[in-house]
Amino acid sequence: MELKEYYKIYTREIDSKIKQAITEDKITSDVTTNLVLAGKAGSQKLKAVLLCKQECILAGIEIFKKTYRLIDKNAKFKQYAIDGQRVKKGSKVLEVTASRSVLLRGERTALNFLQRMSGIATMTNSFVKQLKDKNAKILHTRKTTPNFRVFEAAAVKTGGGDFHRLNLSSAVMIKDNHIEALGGMSNTMDLLLRKNIPYRLKQKFEIEVKSFRELDEVIKFGRGLVEIVMLDNFKPAQLKKAIALLKASKFKIELSGGINNSNFAKYQQKGVDFYSIGALTHSYKSSDFSLEF
Repeated sequence: MELKEYYKIYTREIDSKIKQAITEDKITSDVTTNLVLAGKAGSQKLKAVLLCKQECILAGIEIFKKTYRLIDKNAKFKQYAIDGQRVKKGSKVLEVTASRSVLLRGERTALNFLQRMSGIATMTNSFVKQLKDKNAKILHTRKTTPNFRVFEAAAVKTGGGDFHRLNLSSAVMIKDNHIEALGGMSNTMDLLLRKNIPYRLKQKFEIEVKSFRELDEVIKFGRGLVEIVMLDNFKPAQLKKAIALLKASKFKIELSGGINNSNFAKYQQKGVDFYSIGALTHSYKSSDFSLEF
């Protein structure tokens, strides 16, 4: 899915989340702005400049603009950079013109979206640039900030990564706790083979394996059902053998578990289709921007 289509599909959710953030900050009850910019002083138009304070991959500029538009539909923008662009420290990213009170009330909420999304995009891009196989994809996981996933997933895509499961309804992914709850991989495969699984669920059917014993059972019984096998927490030294076994049976391969920037080179192997990295959305550092009046 391309980013443009994603934003179109999730427009209502995005608008709803932004409105929640605006409500959370109680912008209409801003006692400071109401005190110092009461009446005509607050309604006077002003141009503010959005500055990048550290080099990063820009993500969330449309969310920044939408935040202000949901506060004041008459807010005007002049844009100097677009999402996905690498912007340098000190760069002018955007000019926003609105009343002084609107600019002040919306500043922190708009920046919160932009800084977090740009941080995620920047971290994602650092993995994408390291990819030896350019056909492989960097994926997010569901290890996201509650109520912020719709933005975090978009930021991963903006940074050059790709979408994984956006929620539990997106695709079948049988993980270790499903397997343990069923009493092991043998019981799990036996159950799946007896199920009449709808065709639509087979389109991205994934199962996690944590050992060569589980891997052997999936290879033996999973062909024609399982599309993707996730090798979870396999050590780099084990990967070559596991990948060879899976590729011989024409499974797609996803690596997950403990991958970070310092060890990514060790995990990269020919034949891997996907690298899912939880750190993209739980261990990123927000990028620094400021809105200058």
